[in-house]
Amino acid sequence: MACLVAITITGVASAAETRITFDVDGQKVIGTLSTIDSNPKAPVVVMFHGFGGTRDELAIKDTKEGVFSRSARLFAESGYASLRIDFRGSGESEGKWADTTFSGQIKDGIAAVDWLKASDKVDGSRISILGWSQGGLVASHVARARPDVKSVTLWAPVVTPLYTYGGLLGADNVAKGLSSPPDTEITAKLPWGADTTLKASFYKEMPTTSTIAAIAHYPGPLQVIVGSKDTTVTPQPASGQVLLDYHDGEERLDVFDTDHVFSAFTGPEMIDSHMVPATLKWLKKFNP
Repeated sequence: MACLVAITITGVASAAETRITFDVDGQKVIGTLSTIDSNPKAPVVVMFHGFGGTRDELAIKDTKEGVFSRSARLFAESGYASLRIDFRGSGESEGKWADTTFSGQIKDGIAAVDWLKASDKVDGSRISILGWSQGGLVASHVARARPDVKSVTLWAPVVTPLYTYGGLLGADNVAKGLSSPPDTEITAKLPWGADTTLKASFYKEMPTTSTIAAIAHYPGPLQVIVGSKDTTVTPQPASGQVLLDYHDGEERLDVFDTDHVFSAFTGPEMIDSHMVPATLKWLKKFNP
């Protein structure tokens, strides 16, 4: 696996952000590494975005930041470096969105952890994982593959893919995907009106990819944060609690009065006052 650290592109307070790349199956994965100027060996959080998202994630109303880019800045202010990546087929990374699969994103996530372990910019022995929505599904599988990570935090993770994507993509499209050859392209209309085209290979992994089974194999500290008003990953808080029910070890479920996007469409208050502080509390306990 080849890797390259490019020039520093921005600096925020005591942190600097650097564009990095590494290869997975001959394709470049692009990420943003946020490092702490005063501590080149800081602990680090690797961040996995959601379905159709990018490494900065959803734009927050009344700010110039996304949910992940803002969270990375807030983490840095508390002494935590971070790496947020674009999965292949998303954002700036190589590949086509239509070729996206859970297994492909999991492979990208494992490669990101391994890149951090080999980096001299952070403490590769103090890695924590954060995944949002589909990124939470990915995070659970990455934690299974790399159980030596210090902690895992899942924000509104997809738990039962067939159920969640039946709502997002339509039950008819899911049925078509399950019965079609893997390279068949299927276009679905998302609840917010946008069209998305994915190959049947994405659909075929829905019944064989289990967030519950993956996290049950992770022995380390697990935090799950969900919103009581989430209408995308439902029902809540049961969908969050089930992960704790099958996980052995230190664990915590936080339930906030918010939706699947943590009220980003109304402003940053939920991110600033609840999501990031709760995550930092977990990080400071298990990855100080």
